[in-house]
Amino acid sequence: MKKIIYSAILAATILAGSGCKKEYLQTQPTDRVDNTAIFSSTANASVALNGIYRYMFERTTATTSNVQGKPGVAGILLGIDFMGEDLHQAAATWFTSTGEGNYLAARTDNAGSNEYYYRTFFRMIGNANYIIDNIDAAEGTPAEKARIKAEALTLRAYSYSYLVQFYGTRYNAAAKPNNQLAVPLPLKSTDTRMPRVSVEAVYAAIVADLDAAIALNVTTVPNKTHAGVWVSKGLRARVALTMQDYPTAIKYAKEVIDGNLFPLMSQADYQTGFNNIALSEYMWGSNPTTEQGDTFGSFYAQIAYNANSSYQRGTPKMINSALYDLISATDVRKKMWEPAPNATNFPLPLTTFTRRPYMTRKFSVKAIGDPSLGDVPWMRSAEMHLILAEAYARNTQDALAQTALFTFVSKRDLSAVKSTQTGAALINEIMVNRRTELWGEGFRYLDLKRLNQGLNRTVVPNYVATSVANVMEIPAGDPRFLFLIPRAELNANPNIGPQNP
Repeated sequence: MKKIIYSAILAATILAGSGCKKEYLQTQPTDRVDNTAIFSSTANASVALNGIYRYMFERTTATTSNVQGKPGVAGILLGIDFMGEDLHQAAATWFTSTGEGNYLAARTDNAGSNEYYYRTFFRMIGNANYIIDNIDAAEGTPAEKARIKAEALTLRAYSYSYLVQFYGTRYNAAAKPNNQLAVPLPLKSTDTRMPRVSVEAVYAAIVADLDAAIALNVTTVPNKTHAGVWVSKGLRARVALTMQDYPTAIKYAKEVIDGNLFPLMSQADYQTGFNNIALSEYMWGSNPTTEQGDTFGSFYAQIAYNANSSYQRGTPKMINSALYDLISATDVRKKMWEPAPNATNFPLPLTTFTRRPYMTRKFSVKAIGDPSLGDVPWMRSAEMHLILAEAYARNTQDALAQTALFTFVSKRDLSAVKSTQTGAALINEIMVNRRTELWGEGFRYLDLKRLNQGLNRTVVPNYVATSVANVMEIPAGDPRFLFLIPRAELNANPNIGPQNP
């Protein structure tokens, strides 16, 4: 995997801050960096850790084609939301040409976006491996070493949780062990050119990392850009839901909710643009400065209704109108999209901005005049409430699911009444809320895959077929839900094993 997984230390140090770039680019070759010196202290290790966080929202020059549309993990989340049916646009743009909305990239081994997905998460893993291997011997307090190690373990688990879902078939709790091949599993900084391992093995490693991070119990981190114990628990709940391990999903989602450190937003805060990490229910997110932003290629430049980028001005993002119609008229989320926008009900910064029916105002830029600045949400407590409700319902605990759902929905809709639905109808009600709540945050494609459901855009009255090259239906279990291993990896790693079917 040497071609894909670049030397982690140099990458992390470069990404930690623009002021370091010139100095480190003039040093010896990447594979000769003195790891002992870099990890001689927790202060130095923190620089490498910060580099991973920065890489999550910032594109680098050492990437594949079309990187302007790929600001780190944030760009990946946008891409996979275009693979669903709930977020869409009115014309063919780079999410058509990159092959995401039409599922072409997933099935093309040399597609730029496919390689970008693979490379981004393995770079994060490579950086995390160096930290985990070296932090115990660093100079610093035990508390600092524990914090850095726990964060690195969580970031590694986070990265593998996406890779296994992209490059492996869905986890099936009824068919253990899931021996279908996924991705290589480097867990040491010295691991290179490794074979692919099973889906079961990757999930076991993810669970082990998260359990280890949770055991370190890091309750204090520098700020919400860092993944402390509550993020580890939230990710543990998310992964358990994907594995259909509903009792574990309930346990960890409930722990986060009961901890009450990330209370659900007020309705006023809900309408402020989802761009501020200080919002109460942000558990984890990015917090870039204007200098760190990617101006016209960032997450907000591509989805914020008032982002002054040529792409967003001409191609506002829209919601599935059938889904919108299911939202209660008294629900604050109904205000996040406008079915018939005009100059009065949907003012825009310039006359050059385009209006489209059902366009979104959920995301807005953080600072007026900055075309793309905003804090990307990696995890919100709203997700934990939805995980809890869904896991209860799928575990045939309908009464508890109804209560969990009402606890959540009553914050969004002050006129809400507790659901009386049971069984499949209750699950559907929860999923409608999940689709509405997490719109634009990178969940819909993953939900279709984990639930073994097909993609059906023909039931979306306002879907513009040409925006996805007329790919409107994909049946459940179709090979298109499985990404091919990038050709660059196949060429560089003789041990990788067979390509996906």
